[in-house]
Amino acid sequence: MQLFDTHCHLDDEQFDEDRAAVVQRAVESGVTRMVAVGTTASASRKCTQLASQFDSVLAAVGIQPNYCAEAGPADWETIVALASDRNVVALGETGLDRYWDHTPLDVQRDYFDRHLRLSQKLRIPFIVHMRDCDEEILVMLREARSRDELHGVMHSFTGTEATAQECLELGLDISFAGMVTYKKSIELRRIAALVPDDRILIETDAPYLSPHPKRGQRPNEPALVIHTATCLAEVRGVGLASFCEQTTRNANRLFGLQTSIP
Repeated sequence: MQLFDTHCHLDDEQFDEDRAAVVQRAVESGVTRMVAVGTTASASRKCTQLASQFDSVLAAVGIQPNYCAEAGPADWETIVALASDRNVVALGETGLDRYWDHTPLDVQRDYFDRHLRLSQKLRIPFIVHMRDCDEEILVMLREARSRDELHGVMHSFTGTEATAQECLELGLDISFAGMVTYKKSIELRRIAALVPDDRILIETDAPYLSPHPKRGQRPNEPALVIHTATCLAEVRGVGLASFCEQTTRNANRLFGLQTSIP
């Protein structure tokens, strides 16, 4: 049984003491691939280095909306340059965030637009962070779709059914993290059950959002994605092995990967 953690932050300092062991535990748990996702230029560079170090790790490069205020021209130039690295499979994470007040929304929009345009130019997918801004995200995705096709994923989805449906119609995949396993996430599980088989992904967002029954574990790590998979397979009324196979196939398709593992 193969699992694919489509979103984790292996560069995080919480993994500095045992990063190799974290990756090894993931592999031993059936996680054959994991995408280390950048949030700043320096983090993105580290993610590409980790992807070079570990066969099972791939990289995504980008500037997360809460860090856009700190970014300068050289940082964006770094992302553009890193996007051509042989281990980079996506841009991001990018998007919008109205929960935290770290970056003015107009600056967030500017960087989200940059990621979307670069994705369309390079033909590699993008990873969307969305918090308390469903409509603002959809407005920008609609605009981008009017220019060209969209290839990307709504990461750690917690939006509404209507938002999920429109994202699917725009061509995006939907990914669920540990929050979908929490006792109070009844509506989120209902939405997850409605996502088409070929458009659903799983992730950990490690070191955050440890899934039930490991919710108290800090940090979260890629090996724990099995718990999110187990929850979603049950919600969708399918066997665990079948669901893991489907989500791995979906991830390989999104990121343009061969199905065989190196």
